[in-house]
Amino acid sequence: MKSYEVNFDGLVGPTHNYGGLSYGNVASQSNSQQSSNPKEAALQGLAKMKALMEMGFQQGVLAPQERPDVAALRRLGFAGSDAQVIERAAKDAMPLLVASCSASSMWVANAATVSPSADTADGRVHFTAANLNCKYHRSIEHPTTSRVLGAMFADQKHFAHHAALPAVAQFGDEGAANHTRFCRDYGQAGVEFFVFGRSAFDTRYPAPQKYPARQTLEASQAVARLHGLSGDGVVYAQQNPSVIDQGVFHNDVIAVGNGEVLFYHEDAFLETDKMLAELQAKLGKCGGNFQSICVPRSQVTVEDAVRSYLFNSQLLSRADGSMLLIVPEECRGNERVWQYLQSLTSSGGLIREVKVFDLKQSMQNGGGPACLRLRVALNQTELAAVNPGVIMTAPLYGTLTQWVDKHYRDRLSENDLADPQLLLECRTALDELTQILKLGAVYPFQIN
Repeated sequence: MKSYEVNFDGLVGPTHNYGGLSYGNVASQSNSQQSSNPKEAALQGLAKMKALMEMGFQQGVLAPQERPDVAALRRLGFAGSDAQVIERAAKDAMPLLVASCSASSMWVANAATVSPSADTADGRVHFTAANLNCKYHRSIEHPTTSRVLGAMFADQKHFAHHAALPAVAQFGDEGAANHTRFCRDYGQAGVEFFVFGRSAFDTRYPAPQKYPARQTLEASQAVARLHGLSGDGVVYAQQNPSVIDQGVFHNDVIAVGNGEVLFYHEDAFLETDKMLAELQAKLGKCGGNFQSICVPRSQVTVEDAVRSYLFNSQLLSRADGSMLLIVPEECRGNERVWQYLQSLTSSGGLIREVKVFDLKQSMQNGGGPACLRLRVALNQTELAAVNPGVIMTAPLYGTLTQWVDKHYRDRLSENDLADPQLLLECRTALDELTQILKLGAVYPFQIN
């Protein structure tokens, strides 16, 4: 039976703004308070989805969340009508209003961790929504994320959904941004690679000194248990604390993997040789041939990687066995990174082609091509069981671009977030979107 890696990209929400909310994310902080363009952001993301679909890759779409999150503001003590809640938050606690308006759910690499049926004990595809408890504006996402994923992957015969881990620092979980799967074929058993920044309970593991390590070893181990993964099919690795302190807030900012290949920076991990040997041994038991591409610091510095998002790329396996790397325009704008990529593709190695996409609106907020997608390995039967409304097609692309043109603003500043009309615009748009994507009632305003 044929199997696929399906990329479900996050659709940028109507409140896309530059709030500078993500401490440790250099791009997010450096572009704080600039005016954003939600319409352009959504159209840039849709253009990438369409391009990958036209290249022959299976492509889906994951809906954004309701923002501002008025219910979250009410839990923080703001009372009255929806308009009054927004007005009072803007007057008394503008940072909380900005957080409640964040469109960060667009980066669906943080939505969940996904294990395919070939790896799990019960033979189902398992999803665990990420608690994202390191940042308040992201910690409020997982209830809606769970409902949306449940509406997309509803057949309990094929799909299993787990609630987010306890929302405490010891179980900080950032989802697939710190998780990669290696396999010979998407339908065969593989090795799931969990990268953590610190241990909550074991002091033998060093921690960064400047920026927070968002993913804990204990969270990764809990997800592996929930998904019924075998110890022979799991590898844990620690991210280098010094690169976290340089702005590498997730593993997908310093490494990316797919199939049998890991593409990583020389400074990405601790005990790299031991980690590579374990990946090679365990993937070999699954019939695979693990291969790695190390980018030396002498050619690309960590700062270059963070500024260009070289590793926040999509590494895609094509039908002829070659590999394609999807990178943001910022890679072409960095001389050292672009020179490295040119030498990489001309060497006749594993990665044969690089394609560049303009994702400036997302990039300025700290998210590149890899942030915008959640990978789900599915066999033909499982793909047929996915809600067909979320699978990208040419007609759906046309419908969604028209929907964006109709509902999205082309400029949004911090002051605009205090406009109660923005909430009404968002709810109207999302109500229509759930009908387009055939999701049913997944948003609080539709349920309550």
